[in-house]
Amino acid sequence: MPRTIWSGAISFGLVTVPINVVSATEDHSVRFHQYHLADMGRVRVRKFCETEDREVAGDEIGKGYQLTKELVIPISDDELSNLPLPTARAIEIEAFVPLASVDPLRIGEGYYLQPSGQVAAKPYKLLRQALARSAKVAVAKYAWSGRERLGLLRVRDDVIVLHAMRWPDEIRDPSELLPPAVELSDDEIDSALALMDTMSREDLEGEEFRDTYTEALQEIIEAKREHHELPEAPEPAEPGRVVDLMAALQESVQKAKASRGEDADVHDLPKTQDKTAKKTPSRPQAGTRKKTAAKAAGRKPRRSA
Repeated sequence: MPRTIWSGAISFGLVTVPINVVSATEDHSVRFHQYHLADMGRVRVRKFCETEDREVAGDEIGKGYQLTKELVIPISDDELSNLPLPTARAIEIEAFVPLASVDPLRIGEGYYLQPSGQVAAKPYKLLRQALARSAKVAVAKYAWSGRERLGLLRVRDDVIVLHAMRWPDEIRDPSELLPPAVELSDDEIDSALALMDTMSREDLEGEEFRDTYTEALQEIIEAKREHHELPEAPEPAEPGRVVDLMAALQESVQKAKASRGEDADVHDLPKTQDKTAKKTPSRPQAGTRKKTAAKAAGRKPRRSA
């Protein structure tokens, strides 16, 4: 059972739902420590007091806000836990909106909200079923980790999930990253849609959604532990030879169908005409050249006046 990260309540109008917050995800990444290569001694980061020039223990360390170069205002954990905010110990629901109206870029880490005790069971179920039937999500405010945050509440199976949200001013303007203006033909767009249709699926289950990076790291660690040869890296894929966009789309559709065991035969995609290509003058046929030469040979020279 994951440990409780935060305890408080969901405030839904005059309804209060006591909850515990637990992490909804797990990190299975392979983690490394730093070692001194000469003797493989562990390298650690130690915390020193600049004034006393000595290492300090964790119970000697607190938080502070540097007001000026000489003045630091100490702030205790108890003071942070008792901020004069309605959201200090509660998740205050502010509005209900369609999920499609929320920019996915603003949605962050997810946490399960667990009802705290028997008294929370009924209001928790009420909010969960109301969210499920409305097909909407709740946008809330709460104070956590030293700041007030926006949150998104949604239903996953029978559990309410809280997603941390970014404030609007935390999203950067992407306008300066836009590519130069280009023209696309309808055929190119239709071909891209055909490729998307070929690659569409109903879920994200399958071998292609496996964490092969972590598996490869584990293979290397196991091989070194057993003093075996390291697994060889696969040959890098050959660089694409196709530079024409339509040809690239057609080849992509063929590969996508082949990877799914479908018929890889694809009708030729419509080719756009190159308006900049120059017309090559047609050459006369062999018979025409002979007739022209014969006429020239039988022609009498003109008399000069």
